[in-house]
Amino acid sequence: MTLSAKHLEELRERRAKLLVAGGEDKIQQRHAKGLLTARERLIALFQPDTFQEIGGHVRHSGQHFGMADKDLPGDAVICGTGYIDGCPVAALSQDFMIAAGTLGKMHAQKIVQMMQLAVKTGMPVVAFKDSGGARIQEGVDALSGYGEVFYHNVLLSGVVPQIAIIAGPCAGGAAYSPALMDFVIMTKTNAYMFVTGPEVIKAVTGRSISMEELGSAAVHAALSGSVHFVADDDRHAIQIVHTLLGYLPANNTEDPPHRPNPDISLSRDESMATLIPDDPVEPMDVRPIIQRLVDQGQFLEVHASWAGNIIVGFARIEGVVVGLIANQPMVMAGALSIDASDKTARFIRFCNAFNIPLVTLVDVPGFMPGVKEEHSGVIRHGAKMLYTYASATVPKITLIMRRAYGGAYLAMCAQEMGADAVYAWPGAEIAVMGADGAVNILYRREIKEAADPKAKAAELAALYRQEFASPYLSAARGYITDVIEPAETRFTLALVLRKVLTKRELRPAKKHGDMPL
Repeated sequence: MTLSAKHLEELRERRAKLLVAGGEDKIQQRHAKGLLTARERLIALFQPDTFQEIGGHVRHSGQHFGMADKDLPGDAVICGTGYIDGCPVAALSQDFMIAAGTLGKMHAQKIVQMMQLAVKTGMPVVAFKDSGGARIQEGVDALSGYGEVFYHNVLLSGVVPQIAIIAGPCAGGAAYSPALMDFVIMTKTNAYMFVTGPEVIKAVTGRSISMEELGSAAVHAALSGSVHFVADDDRHAIQIVHTLLGYLPANNTEDPPHRPNPDISLSRDESMATLIPDDPVEPMDVRPIIQRLVDQGQFLEVHASWAGNIIVGFARIEGVVVGLIANQPMVMAGALSIDASDKTARFIRFCNAFNIPLVTLVDVPGFMPGVKEEHSGVIRHGAKMLYTYASATVPKITLIMRRAYGGAYLAMCAQEMGADAVYAWPGAEIAVMGADGAVNILYRREIKEAADPKAKAAELAALYRQEFASPYLSAARGYITDVIEPAETRFTLALVLRKVLTKRELRPAKKHGDMPL
């Protein structure tokens, strides 16, 4: 056997060992649970035969406590690049079959090296998180590794999209890297995320809580807001990644993947008007309106289970990618709450960073009233919406469908907050407050002294809507671009979006503003 043949044989043996890292028994155990291995996840993510590994032969130094005789192939993480729908993407996949996927110094170094390549080449990053946390044996070196990963998460923020998939345990410091990324997808089963686990909580507080109750996908999607999408399993999570990347540019220097139709359809949609209740007080479900507005009714909702009083997500309108934000009157009457403000502000911030136009559908009675909201900081959180809309320089189009009252009118991207065009339906009401509340304040005596106070209040409320809250009054002041029929909505927005895609807006030079966090 020649020397070169020996070298080839050694290389092939090493590669074969990497492919079955953890051993066949552990692979079968994962498959029995319905889980893919770390490598299988990357193979499923990328187009066939496009994955190229980075640092496959990296090993830990062996100098840490109890680690000298440990063989950890790849140091429990697989990193590399590949193609998704023809676009290059960088990815990592933590391997729970090896040392529970724990992060050590070399593990972190591989991740950082991949992230540095991603930022230099403008590639999105996808991270499969499946880790027991910091490797205890490596002590402060493991903490240093986490610090480097966090630093690079922030370095990449706003430069390339970062997507995390929580596909297993994500405990302790491991939870903060996905929190620093743009989107978090989490599988329904076999995945948990928390900073302190049930045992620590019981020891400190005395309260017993299960892993499911503390850090499952359902909890983080509906209660904490830490998860944007819930997946049925690994493969479903990968499908979500593909769909999401289909709306995003590869980096902040590129435009989103618009597919503008050569000829915008100017046909009217008469069914749009049928979706509006006759009674202005009756809640209006905004979802059917969104489906009629966007291409083929395809809408990728973000944070679907959290703060349901507002809806955010991605779609196309006549081929143009948009970030869509809409009040949902079916939940809390569409009022803006603390969570809704945070959800919206984060979404606006992302869209602005990656050149995605914003379309805002308004039906808002105001900010959520109440002592709890006030004491919990609704002013500070609501200010985030004002700040992010005002600071966004992407095209911003607003449609006032029905109510737009008080500060919430401004917080939903009024003209004064930088909207490039503001449209309203004929029945819209734009005022400091709703008609019923306004007449009870302004005409309290007249109502009290009337022979029929209820009828008098209704009469004055109708007059208030007509004289003081009419969209034509706002249009006369130049606050609204135009009043349009609901049937004209889709083609009106499509036309103006196409015209403002070339928008360029300069802001005063500064390091950054002081956002009300």
